[in-house]
Formats: sequence, structure tokens, C-alpha cells
Amino acid sequence: MRFETRESVRNNNSINITWFKRDLRLNDHAPLSAAIRFGTPILPLYIVEPDYWAQKFSSVRHWQFVLDCVEELRIECDKLGQPLVIRKGVATAVFQELLKQFKIDGIFVHQETGNDWSRRRDQGVRDWCAYNSIRLHEFPTNGVVRDLDSRDKWSKVRDSRMIEPIIPAPSRLRGVSDIHIGEIPSRTYPCFGYRSEESNQRGGSAAGKVAVTTFLRYNSKKYLRHISEPHLSKKYCSRISPHLTWGSLSVKEVIKSLQSRFGELDNSVDNSWKRNLRAFESRLAWRCHFIQKLEDQPSIETACMHSAFEQLRSADSGEQFYNAWSIGMTGYPIVDACMRSLNHGGWITFRMRAMLVSFASYNLWIDWRRSGYHLAKLFTDYEPGIHYSQLQMQSGVTSINAIRIYNPLKQSFANDPGGHFIRSWVPELKAVPEPWVHQPWKMSGPLQSNFGCILGKDYPKPIVDHEITAKLARQRIKAASQGKDFLAESRQVFDKLGSRQRSGRHRHKEVSRQLTLSL
Repeated sequence: MRFETRESVRNNNSINITWFKRDLRLNDHAPLSAAIRFGTPILPLYIVEPDYWAQKFSSVRHWQFVLDCVEELRIECDKLGQPLVIRKGVATAVFQELLKQFKIDGIFVHQETGNDWSRRRDQGVRDWCAYNSIRLHEFPTNGVVRDLDSRDKWSKVRDSRMIEPIIPAPSRLRGVSDIHIGEIPSRTYPCFGYRSEESNQRGGSAAGKVAVTTFLRYNSKKYLRHISEPHLSKKYCSRISPHLTWGSLSVKEVIKSLQSRFGELDNSVDNSWKRNLRAFESRLAWRCHFIQKLEDQPSIETACMHSAFEQLRSADSGEQFYNAWSIGMTGYPIVDACMRSLNHGGWITFRMRAMLVSFASYNLWIDWRRSGYHLAKLFTDYEPGIHYSQLQMQSGVTSINAIRIYNPLKQSFANDPGGHFIRSWVPELKAVPEPWVHQPWKMSGPLQSNFGCILGKDYPKPIVDHEITAKLARQRIKAASQGKDFLAESRQVFDKLGSRQRSGRHRHKEVSRQLTLSL
């Protein structure tokens, strides 16, 4: 890789750059705090990278949330003495242009555990810094441990970080003179592929703190009761996962708030509230656990954890099935309601996410990489480390997780018993009563006419038979697991990526029902 030679510096004043990526906050921000201690002017920087937003896992939905964060961050930085600076382009090219204007002493940034794209981008920045004799200061993010030599050591390091004090937001920033702060791109900027019909959760640290407070003080009391229900989970789950994904909150901030709430409940005679909060606390730990998998083995973004499953599904097969699944027209009401809701709003609870992946992977036999990119674009809280681990778990290609094929009819009766969620998102069935709203294919012709829903015309017939396709999926996975070296490689997968049991609240077990895609 070649870089431009250093040109004459127009401004001889030294600066330090704090580069914001997936850490869009001022509170508990180690790179910013460290940069300030040097005493030189601080240039707080966010780079809009068009190439990133052109990737098949990126979407305008993500940018809508990031935009809220960036707009708020600019205002808050301005109050401290230096507005957030925005640049567009390739990161190394942006830094090269800044180097023409300023003498850069150092760049302060959080480590990022992301896609292969972000890993290559970060390596490019490291090479550029080395070439230009600029110090790059990288700081750990949340509970992820870089260069971990043994999985057995992870939980101890993670937990020790979580008990460290919160780093307070700075009271002022020594600003940089002679700098054009740059325009923040709107939602309709071409590189984001704008779609006006989408709605989205509000981003920014202020919104994140409101979400945490609302959950801990009010809604968490019914967290476990409603966590699997698509209709009520929107209220009773914390809804903080996008804030953790894009860094408007740190995991440590949430844990400190949680511990404070535990203290308030110490004298409560009702222990059920604490049980709900302990379950939430456990999921925060699981969240870090799954991101660590991608840190330890980046290839799981694109390759099955166990090589025996690599050719199990064709990457481009089942076009008709994929299209029906992706828009919510499979003929299974709970599957279609979940997909339509997700397409519209960017969030759905963990069990329904697992069901969507299970249905795509086992019943429709769609490769997890293909379904995964579609879901990545839809999830406001798309977190690569969680996303690809969960896709592989729910597709049966890890060898260290139990095969769990979700029965959509069972999930429908259990988690939307009255059919309220189905009718909200599948209006074709709005006049269909129970039990047929869950299984409209069982209605007779006269009943279909009576309820205004003719199958094959107003709403599709099931595109597959769940029982038959689930049985066939199990047979295929079993057959792929018969190789002579299968168990040896499976042990290697566990040693590298499997969770470790431990005592205490976060007793980890590698089981497929523990999903942390949403909190």
C-alpha cells in the first residue's frame, strides 16, 4: 500500500484527533478522555465512508439511527468548545487531507470488532499512521478482548472491566482553529439508498438514557413474562440494543444503572423484579460473549464454524422461497407478521428473530449468509459479532449447539395467542378469528369466503410443509455430521469459540435458546 508523501503543514499547531466510529457518545469514552490529557487541541471527527454504506449489510435504517447520534454529538461537542467535525470519504484519504492542514500528534480511537470491511479499513489506518510517524492509540471496547490467547480467560477480563468506574464526559474541549466542520449528510444522501416508508427507533445518548431508565424503573418488572411475545415485547424489552450497537451507550453505563436499580430494590418484598433484572444482566454478558467470537475468529462472518456444513446449502438456490420469506408472504401468519413488522420498524424480539432464521434455514433451506444480509439491513441494532454467530447457531452449522427447529404454529399459539400481532401486520387476516388466524389453511372454502380471505388469492397458501421440511433438514444435517474427522474438528470449534461454565450470575452454557440479538 502506498501513501502520499507528507506535504508542508499550513498550520504548525499540534492537534490530537478523536475518531468516533461505533462509540457515538461523550460519556465513558476512553479515547476522548486520553486525548484531552495531552493538553493539545482536540479535533473530534466522524467520517462518513460511502464504501461502507454501499456494503450488502448496510442500510439507510442504520444511518437514520447514526444520524440522530451524530447530530446530538455535534451539539454536545459544540457546548464544550469544539463542534464535531464531519468528513466524507476513505478514512486514510481524510486523515491525509487533515495532515496537510495540521500537525497530527496522535489519533485516539476505540477498537472495533466488525465486518471484514472494517477490519481492513482499520488496518489501512494503522499502516498510514506508521508511514507518517503518527501514534495511533486504540482502546478496548466494552467486554471484547483483543489478542486473547485463551477463551478460558475471557470472562474474568470482561467482568473486571465492567466494575471499573465510568469515565465522565469532559467539561470542555480545547478546540481547533481554522477548521471547516463539514456538513452532516441527510437521510436522502445518495450513498444510503433512502427508503421513505421505513420507521426507526430514535438514536442518541439522551434517548438511550431514557430507554434505560424507563426499562429499569417500570417495564422490567414484566420483562421475562413478555420477552418472547412479538406484540408486547416492544414495550417490555429494554430496546437499548441499537444504543449499544452504535455506542450511544456503553455496556458499562448500563451495568452501573442496573446495579443502582438493584440497590433500590434491596428492601423490596417482591423478588420477582430482581429475577427479571438478573435475566437482563445475564443477556448483557451473553452479548459480549458473542461479539468475542467474531473477534477471535473473524471468518465466521462468511464461513461455517464447522467445515462439514460448508456445502450444505447452495448460496443462490430457492429464489422464490427467499423472495416470499423476505417480504412476509410465506403463508405462515406468524412468520409473515414478524417479517413485515421487522421490515417496517427495524426491531423484533429475540425469539421471533430466531424463528425467522430457523424457518429460512431449515424449512426453506436458504443459506444463512443470504438470509443474514437481508436481516442485517433490517436490524437497527445490527451488531456483526452477534449477528453471524446467531445465524450459524440457528442454521445448525456450528457443531457445538443443539439443533433447534422452531415450529411456527407452536410459536404462534404460544406467543400471540389472540392473534393480535398477526392481524396488525397481516391485514389479509384481520377478520379471521381464532384458531384459524394462526393456521388459515385449515379453513374450509365457505369459511374463507365468510371471513374475506381466499387462500391463494388474498393470502398465500403455505409455501412448504413445516413437518416434512423440518424432518428433511434434520436428516441432511445428520448426514453432514458423519465424517470421520467431524468430532475432532467440533472439539476445536468449542475450544476456540465455545462458552465456559462458571459460577455466579452469568453461568454460561452454549445453548441455542440464549439469543442476544435484542435486549
